[in-house]
Amino acid sequence: MSGWDRFVFTFLNADVASRYWVEIASGLGVTLLAGGAVVVTGIGGGAALAAVRSLERKWLNVPIMIYVDIFRAIPPLALILVLFFGLPNIGIMLPSFVVLWLSLSLVLAAFCEEVFWAGITAVNKGQWQAARSTGLTFGQTLFWVIFPQAVRLAIPPLTNRTISITKNLALGSAIGMNEILGRANAALSMSSNATPLTIGAALYVLIFIPLIIASRRLERRYAWGGH
Repeated sequence: MSGWDRFVFTFLNADVASRYWVEIASGLGVTLLAGGAVVVTGIGGGAALAAVRSLERKWLNVPIMIYVDIFRAIPPLALILVLFFGLPNIGIMLPSFVVLWLSLSLVLAAFCEEVFWAGITAVNKGQWQAARSTGLTFGQTLFWVIFPQAVRLAIPPLTNRTISITKNLALGSAIGMNEILGRANAALSMSSNATPLTIGAALYVLIFIPLIIASRRLERRYAWGGH
C-alpha cells in the first residue's frame, strides 16, 4: 500500500464515513445552539461592560479592567476544565453544555468589551458635547449617538474575534459534550479510523465558511465610506 493509499484509508475511508456520518452530523444542532448562545451573550455582555465603563467611575472601571485582562489571558480550555471539574468540589454541578457556553461567553465578552470600548473612545468628543447640548441625557447620548458609531468602527475586529472564539466550541468534546467533535471522537474510538475526524472538520467548515463570508460583507457594508 502506497503512502497515498494509507492516507485515504485512514482519513477518507468511504466505508467508515457511510457508517458514522449520520451520527456525527446529529451533533450539528448542539454545536449551532451552543454557538448561537455564546455569540449572543458574549457580544451582549461585552457591549454592556463597555457601556458601564463609559460612565468613568473608578470603582466600576477597575473591576471591569481586571475581568477583561484575566479572561483575555486564560486559555478557553483551561477555563472549561476548571469549571467542569473544579466546581463540583464546592458543590456546584453544571452540565457540560452550560460549562461550554459560560466559559466561551466569558472569554468572548472580555474581548468584545475591549473592541466596543475602543470604538467608543474613537468617536470624537464633540459628538458627546453636541448631543448633550440638545438636551439628551448621558444614557441617551451613549445609546443613540455614540454607540451606533462605535459599533460601526468595531465591526471588523468584532466579527473576527467572534469567529475565533466560537471555533472553540470543539473543546466541548473534552468534557463529554455531544457536539460534532464529541461524536466524531466516539466514532473514532469505535472504528479505529480517523475518517470521523475528517467528517467533523468538514462540518465545522460548512458552519464557519458562511459566517466568514457574511462577516466580510458586513464589514464592507458598514465600513466608513462604504455603500
